[in-house]
Amino acid sequence: MIKFQNIEKKYHSKTVIRNFSLEIEEGQLVVFIGPSGCGKTTLLKMINKLSEPTSGKIFVNGTDISALNTIELRRNIGYVIQNTGLFPHMSIKENLELIPKLKGEAPEAIEKKTAELLQMVGLNPQEYMYRFPKELSGGQQQRIGVARAFSTDSDIILMDEPFSALDPVTRSSLQEELFQMQKELNKTIIFVTHDMDEAIKIADKICLLKDGDILQFDTPENILKNPSNEFVENFIGKRRVWNNPELLKAEDIMISNPVKITPNRNVLQAIEIMKANKVDSLLVTDRTNLLLGLVTLKGIQLQNRNALVGEIMERNVLTVSMDANLISVLKTMNDHKIGYVPVVNQANQLSGLITRSSILSELSSQLIDLEVAF
Repeated sequence: MIKFQNIEKKYHSKTVIRNFSLEIEEGQLVVFIGPSGCGKTTLLKMINKLSEPTSGKIFVNGTDISALNTIELRRNIGYVIQNTGLFPHMSIKENLELIPKLKGEAPEAIEKKTAELLQMVGLNPQEYMYRFPKELSGGQQQRIGVARAFSTDSDIILMDEPFSALDPVTRSSLQEELFQMQKELNKTIIFVTHDMDEAIKIADKICLLKDGDILQFDTPENILKNPSNEFVENFIGKRRVWNNPELLKAEDIMISNPVKITPNRNVLQAIEIMKANKVDSLLVTDRTNLLLGLVTLKGIQLQNRNALVGEIMERNVLTVSMDANLISVLKTMNDHKIGYVPVVNQANQLSGLITRSSILSELSSQLIDLEVAF
């Protein structure tokens, strides 16, 4: 969808962006983040030609934007800035309908879309349609700014620190609104911020910049768990994973080689395997590692020692997926009052086992890392 190719930007003799190459997929929300002066806003403005690269090219849907009419390009890209940029002499309705009218869209369709967008950003159309920007709070004005960016019906939305001046409650609410709108409308959004908490909350991918260079471009989860260098680790903060337990996935906290048994073993053998491994339950799998069931020491003690495991095992075993997060895993275990839960892949093959001990072990290792760091 958007491709930066060998972008360089110089101001006089100073190079602020050097050999920058990046591809942003359609429908992704990508956050540019980094310290002041790292080039994130400059890169954003290059997409709608508010800033021109010294060298290199930018492609949108395979077309070099330098060959496109600048006015037409901007009309087809939504743009949201910190102070909203609303026209003060126009009503909210007129602000939202300006670009669609310039593009020649049908009046009935424009009016319907305006009402829908106001509802999507949490504002009642009947109450706010004919108000003027000065009659709205800062948070309400920013909601209109977001709605106006989406009113162009463009595939690309650029957002330059749009929520940074808002109070924490309003900011959190707008972050949630934006996240939901992006998932519903599947727009490609490039969002500039200096706030890592904001980036983690909304991004599909984060591009962390320093001095015009990409230090890491990855999912929030991977950046938090595997920072590419010490600067990235210090920038994101060593406590991030601890403060965001939902980013810990089942595969991060599971025992990767749980004790298991095949269904053609008998009860006596199952008991001996439990004793040898100091466990009170066994997962039952076939030769392809497909999870078939579960046996517990309590459940088989009174069974005939020659009975086959496959005949007496529990077949309805509760499981979680590899990408289930810690919060949902704990909820599953608490709701069903269980002390462990198997982890399976999409083919229902056994990948691991989560126990309360394995969770505590992972969280303890996080704390040890923090103590060492500080």
